[in-house]
Amino acid sequence: MPKQRTVLIVDDSRVSRMMTRQFILNKYPNWEIVEAATGEEAIDKIHGITPVLVMMDVNMPGMGGIAASEKLLELYPSLTIALQTANVQDAIRNKAAELGITFIEKPVNETRIHKFLDELWGN
Repeated sequence: MPKQRTVLIVDDSRVSRMMTRQFILNKYPNWEIVEAATGEEAIDKIHGITPVLVMMDVNMPGMGGIAASEKLLELYPSLTIALQTANVQDAIRNKAAELGITFIEKPVNETRIHKFLDELWGN
């Protein structure tokens, strides 16, 4: 099992944050989860927590997921970001590819989250 890691979950939906948190903790119960409801809050919270992964919603009030991801990558270029969205338009897909960001289709479920984590760190 991978060592303890910190994951930042960014989503304006409290239910989506809770589900993503639980799916990650079901697989890696010793990981630390930090939550943010907006892109702006994510930028504020990331300082000092050193996450290895950000699970980012695309559509949020204020700063959306792409803009927040761009800013986080400016601050931490080696950060792994996964966009969680049900609406992947070509412009979003192209911008994400340019930034090296992965997609996880919404609605999130345990299978999708675990598959993504396995691709990053193995079983």
